[in-house]
Amino acid sequence: MVQAIRLAINGASGRMGQALLTLVREDQRFELVRAIVRVGSVHDGVPVFGEQVDALRYSHDWNAMPPVDAMVDFSGPDGLAIALAHCTEHGIALVTGTTGIDAALEATLDQASKRIAILRAANFSLGVAVLTRLLREAATALPDWDLEIVESHHGRKEDAPSGTALALGHAAAAARGGSLEQAGVYTREGRPGIRRHGSIGFAVVRGGDVVGEHTALLFGQGERVELSHRATDRSIFARGALEAAAWLVKQGHGSYGIDDMLQSRRS
Repeated sequence: MVQAIRLAINGASGRMGQALLTLVREDQRFELVRAIVRVGSVHDGVPVFGEQVDALRYSHDWNAMPPVDAMVDFSGPDGLAIALAHCTEHGIALVTGTTGIDAALEATLDQASKRIAILRAANFSLGVAVLTRLLREAATALPDWDLEIVESHHGRKEDAPSGTALALGHAAAAARGGSLEQAGVYTREGRPGIRRHGSIGFAVVRGGDVVGEHTALLFGQGERVELSHRATDRSIFARGALEAAAWLVKQGHGSYGIDDMLQSRRS
């Protein structure tokens, strides 16, 4: 009998955390051993799946953590930093979808990948993975066309542009032999002047309960190409994250993405 993967979820009380809990309860590949919340959370100490004998409870306590094989993190930069330190110390595979990360945490993630397996994705949708590939091809085939990326999310999202939008921008810029640091344009107001050749513009929409929408627009003379993905169910991201965790525990240390997982399944 195959032993279940001992799983911890960091950011368990958030939207993605709740979606993960719903799925993992019925997924025989996993044994949920910890549902982590921030200090002061109203969920702290509350049973995860309702009152029962020896019920698993939400907890902020990292010191009392049981053995864990894989951790899925959808918390925030501060929560990810704590999770990363714990996973590095204990040799735990880490899957994270946290965005809005600064340069210092990026460097820490890079260093940690020399000791543990880390899979990072701004978006765990398989459809977005395909969108990224298509955008790479389009950006390469149409190098002189103007490129704009428009993203929409619910009103509670804190970072902008979204991590997915930035990942699309990085992919397009690299396909054209450049970098998003050089090409990215994030604000336009007043009289910004004419559009800079080779730039990649971003537009952000926030409101309602939008799960996530991303459109890459390539403008030529007299024509344009639009590549879009719309998520209507948050569970697609949770399902993808669990697939990533199941795959990552079999990998050696290193830094991985969704493409790595998909490529390994095809080979």
